[in-house]
Amino acid sequence: MDSFIRIPGTRRRIGLDGIIGIIPGIGDTIGAAISSFIVITAALNGAPFWVLARMVQNLAVEWAVGLIPFAGDLFDFAWKANNKNVKLFSEAMRDPRSSSRKSAAYTIGMSLLVVVVLGALFFGVLLALRWIWGFVVG
Repeated sequence: MDSFIRIPGTRRRIGLDGIIGIIPGIGDTIGAAISSFIVITAALNGAPFWVLARMVQNLAVEWAVGLIPFAGDLFDFAWKANNKNVKLFSEAMRDPRSSSRKSAAYTIGMSLLVVVVLGALFFGVLLALRWIWGFVVG
């Protein structure tokens, strides 16, 4: 899904996920649905909770950012959530305890970062609305 085709003259590879993601709106959702099979396979093979949470987080980031026209498509080519998730799954099968600890720290840290960023955006929107309302009423 992430590295099926080599870009001629470079070491970079692209995959079906990046190509499907170009289709506005539905492409990223189809890609995320197909990519979820890696997470399901990991769950069925006993991957630890925190590793699964990190895998889902990788897919969610790729899906959400991928929805942004043009910039999201470029992000899809760089992020490669499927490659990340296959690596996480392999590490979890070799050393479940260590991979679970690392994934827990990463997942919790990224979740807190998302909450802070969304909170700042929400606060910014409220300030902008208040400023606009001041022009309308005043």
